[in-house]
Amino acid sequence: MVFPDRRTASVLLTILLFALALAIVYVARTVIVIFAFSILFAYLINPIVRFLQRHSLFFRNLRGPHVLEAYLAIIVVAVLLSHGLFTDVRKNAGRILSTIPGLTNKVSSGEIANNLGNNLGWADERADQIRVFLERHRSNIERGLGEMEQAAPAAFAGILVIPILAIFFLSDGEKLADQIIHLVATKENHGALESLAGELHLMLQRYIRAKVILGGLSLLYCSIAMLLLGFPNAIALGILAGILEFIPVAGWMTAAATIVTAGVLTHSHWIWMLTLLAVWRILMDYGIAPRVMGHELEIHPLLAIFTLMVGGAVGGIVGIYLSVPLIAVLRVIYQRFAWPQTDTTLPGRLVDTPEPRGETSVMA
Repeated sequence: MVFPDRRTASVLLTILLFALALAIVYVARTVIVIFAFSILFAYLINPIVRFLQRHSLFFRNLRGPHVLEAYLAIIVVAVLLSHGLFTDVRKNAGRILSTIPGLTNKVSSGEIANNLGNNLGWADERADQIRVFLERHRSNIERGLGEMEQAAPAAFAGILVIPILAIFFLSDGEKLADQIIHLVATKENHGALESLAGELHLMLQRYIRAKVILGGLSLLYCSIAMLLLGFPNAIALGILAGILEFIPVAGWMTAAATIVTAGVLTHSHWIWMLTLLAVWRILMDYGIAPRVMGHELEIHPLLAIFTLMVGGAVGGIVGIYLSVPLIAVLRVIYQRFAWPQTDTTLPGRLVDTPEPRGETSVMA
């Protein structure tokens, strides 16, 4: 029996280990995604924690109490927002829930087109066209609703778990980063890994800053549009739209549905608002968001659009959200190892100055 030489055995072993790692990542993809969202959520909350820690009279050297203060403030804001926005919804929650099955049946069968046509004064031909379109896609609509119903429990569980995991990243992120570096580093590359961690830390900060900018723009646009159109609770609805901007696809769809529903129930100019939301979505997806992301992460806007489209095709909503930071992380790692002896930072580039020792953690 002929055994392969050492070089061939090494190559085969490397391929086997790589395949095993891919298999593990595929099996544990849900857990990995939850941890990734937890890290991003921690980066989102971290400025609030640092602000509270910097201006606190007590426990200034401890992060734990200020993390709890930040969460308490977020809960209070969420309660006040929901109290002012969903008062009528809470009063009629039972009636709304009981009408959902009938509404879904009307949508899938196309009957809702006739109802809308009668209420809005559409021509019979227009209502028939919409009804025929819904009937042709009835199987797709029912399949999509079924998938949403099946994914709802897992999504709800993830929403509960992500903030809890983020508490650990906020409180002990620096220790965790040091332990990971100590585990994988050698004496020769310890400094390089610390520098790489600092660059990744800054990159994730800039990604979250870009998301905050996009959320703020959506808040201003929706609030001003609803104030001009006479919507009730325009500011609260605008805040909701800004917050949901952090969630790709499902976020803006939920915000649009909420705004349009509020307009229908209050007899506001909801058709004009729906048109403005459609225009804003096109501007945001193909103009504003790629440029903001490209500026903050130093990625060309066209590459950002391509990344988002590929991420959506591969991973759906999760792929859309994680594709841009993943490409930015790979870019930082490639630059670090492609030119290990060269200073690749330029004035105004991703890494402006060397990170202090305390800033190389997952959560500084």
